This record gives sequence, C-alpha cells and structure tokens, in this order.
Amino acid sequence: MNSDDSSGSGTSGSMNSDSSMKSDDSAGSGDSVMVGGAPMSPSKTIVENASQANNLTTLVKAVKAAGLVDTLSGDGPFTVFAPTNAAFNKLPDGTVSSLMDNTDKLKKILTYHVVPGDLDAATLMQKIKDGNGSANLTTVEGEPLTAKMDGKKLVIIDKKGGGAVVQTPDVKQSNGVVHVIGAVLMP
Repeated sequence: MNSDDSSGSGTSGSMNSDSSMKSDDSAGSGDSVMVGGAPMSPSKTIVENASQANNLTTLVKAVKAAGLVDTLSGDGPFTVFAPTNAAFNKLPDGTVSSLMDNTDKLKKILTYHVVPGDLDAATLMQKIKDGNGSANLTTVEGEPLTAKMDGKKLVIIDKKGGGAVVQTPDVKQSNGVVHVIGAVLMP
C-alpha cells in the first residue's frame, strides 16, 4: 500500500495552483460537486453528504461502527481525507471485516483521516510550497500526515510511507471540507 493509482475516481487527479480539480465532474451549477454520483451540499455535514455518495458506503459503515457519527456531524471544522470503497477494497482480504469488529482500531484508523480546521486544496498546496515541497499535518489524534505534490497530483502520505492521491478535492461541508482519496491511510 505504498501508493494508489487513483482508479475509479472519474478524474485525472491533477491539480495546479490556478484551479483545483472537480470531482466526478461538476454538476455545472457553481459550487455543486458530485461524489459517487450524488451532489454534495455545502449546507450539509460531512456525514450527511458522505451518506449520499455511492463510492463512500464502506467509509460510512465504518464511521457508524466506530461511533463517530456524532463527532463528524459536529461543528468542526474538520478536514477529512475520505477513502473510497475501492480504497478499502485494496486492503488485504478480511481487513475491513476485521476492523468492523475491532472498533478501537477502526476508530484510530478513521480519526487518522481527520485533521482539525478547514484545509482546502489551495491551502494545502500553499503549505507544501511554504514547506519546500511538503506540508506536515497533525490529525485530531495528534498523529502525523504529510501532504506533497507528485507532478500535478496532491498526495497525502501516512507515517508508514503509504500514499493516497486526492481524487476529488474541496468538497465543501457545513462543518469542514472533504478530500476524497484513493487509499486508506494507516497510523
């Protein structure tokens, strides 16, 4: 799980400093972003929006199993790096079902995908530029993540060196922002 290929995203995953990529293609109505075939509403919470996306069903089940619905429905703001179903499917056989049964470990992995604050792609890219090629982030649990650019792709790297390409950035929520990623980050 050293990197992901951003398969199944519906986008090239590329970004530049002038504009950020849209998701499954913008719905064509200004700020409306599509994730997993569903429009994401900036007036809804992270959990409300994720529950509508057909490519985030494993994440939503995991959030429910870990007892994190209330937390991620709270005021925030939160920046969530949301792994797709395909990202969970890349894990070794039996891993997801095992995690669903071990809620402490599941909660640790899920909270590893959450950074306090509202960090959109432009902010992350500026932090990378200011950090001479990388930005150090701290999760809500105090664990490290690193953001880097790989060409025009924004990549989030876990402390084990595994990378996740941001497939859909800047999905605005009432309590933060979601960046859909193509791999599960491991603490």
